Amino acid sequence: MSAGRAGTDHPVVVHHPVVVHQPVVVHHPVVVHSARIVVPMTAPPIADGAVAVSAGRILHVGDRSWVLDQLTGAGTAFSERRWRGALLPGLVNAHSHLQYTGMASVGQHQYTGFEDWATAFNRVYSEPHDWRAEAADGARASIAAGVTSIADIVTDIEAATALEDAGLGGIAYWEVMDWENEAWQAHGRDQVLDELARIPSTPGAGLSPHAPYSLDVAPLLELPDIVRQRGLRLHLHLGEAAFEGERTALEPVPGLDGVDGVGHGADWHLANAPSFRAMRALGFGASATSFVDRLGVLGPDCHIAHGVYMTAADRALLRARGTAVALCPRSNAVIGLDPPPVADYLREGSPIAIGTDSLSSSPSLDLMADVTALHRIARAQGYGQRDLHERLLAAATLGGAHAMGLAVGSDRIGHLAVGARADLAVFDVDARTVVDALAELVEDGAGRAVGTVIRGVVRATDGALVSNAVRHPTPDDRTAPDDRAAPDDRAAPDEQEHR
Repeated sequence: MSAGRAGTDHPVVVHHPVVVHQPVVVHHPVVVHSARIVVPMTAPPIADGAVAVSAGRILHVGDRSWVLDQLTGAGTAFSERRWRGALLPGLVNAHSHLQYTGMASVGQHQYTGFEDWATAFNRVYSEPHDWRAEAADGARASIAAGVTSIADIVTDIEAATALEDAGLGGIAYWEVMDWENEAWQAHGRDQVLDELARIPSTPGAGLSPHAPYSLDVAPLLELPDIVRQRGLRLHLHLGEAAFEGERTALEPVPGLDGVDGVGHGADWHLANAPSFRAMRALGFGASATSFVDRLGVLGPDCHIAHGVYMTAADRALLRARGTAVALCPRSNAVIGLDPPPVADYLREGSPIAIGTDSLSSSPSLDLMADVTALHRIARAQGYGQRDLHERLLAAATLGGAHAMGLAVGSDRIGHLAVGARADLAVFDVDARTVVDALAELVEDGAGRAVGTVIRGVVRATDGALVSNAVRHPTPDDRTAPDDRAAPDDRAAPDEQEHR
């Protein structure tokens, strides 16, 4: 229908101005990080490789010459930072307690078992602490060691912002412990919900039901539901203490004639035991792993720490539920526990990650020291496959990302691929071949971090944090192919502009 001009029979044509909305183009500087060896984790290692980064994301990964040609051909201005050694995805520490960084005096001793260590821990924990400051110290030490994301368990709310404050990736897990059924049903759930609301959503939040022996059945049943209703993550200690392991024969329990203990497959849940400890007191020998599995705790949105006292059946449960395990060998050694069965995990194809635990039970927050410890343990346990170096490096990067659900999605980490977050770690290795470099890194990688990049920003060089941002070229710069000669890769990292 058309409108007519008054007094005429002719239609009125109204011309509206045509507005063309031009897209707003934001030019972000491009930096190429190159090294003698680049290890993407989801592709074969690259000799003389490079990673192009812009706006905190990865643009290209490949041979250095190919990456530079891609940028040059597109007329993209860039600068290049040539690192010495091997360039990997940023390390992912899959189990730590950053707030205990000020409790290093505990971790500097050797203990005879979990109870012995717990006595020393509780004594120092009860002293005055600035949890926020001590967690910040742990975050800085982690970044200096090449770590870019952490599964950080938070026990005191003052430490909850450590990851966010440091610009680290990962998840802050609020720790829940020491709840009995009656108190939980009365006010525990509401209290935990209030506490969870105080955990920053940046970079991520979750809950950590401490362990099967420190929580009764009611909270262990409800905590996974709380997490899953909100799309968050779970992380708990499991198989760390020897008494969590399966017992197939127990001494008779006074007052329970004829009860001598039963094995893994018994229907212990029919006894309505209110807790793991009560179940054991009744004479049942089910492992802590089968106990929490019956309560629905395990799943692909959950990963566990330690996994030392695990039978083949327990490990099979973890695989069946899609639950990864973060191995913390140096912490186990300090406490006086057995080494984790890493050779079995590897042979059976279980998803593994690696954690340092905290300075209250470990000599340092250098994740590569735990990689080296696991290599030594795996060989001692008879693992002789040639893939050990690659699999342990994958556990320290992609494995940790997978454990926290961060290996996929828009903000994915743990591997070097187009679109992934530009988290990088560089290690000084002397070897000239890929095979020898990986062996050197796995077998003696502690203290070798020479560069840490988080979301495209260089955060540490040569083991020390940097306070200033890396200079980038302006959008008007042009790339010059004749300016791409690499400096000596044994020199200090150098940044070159390409115009």
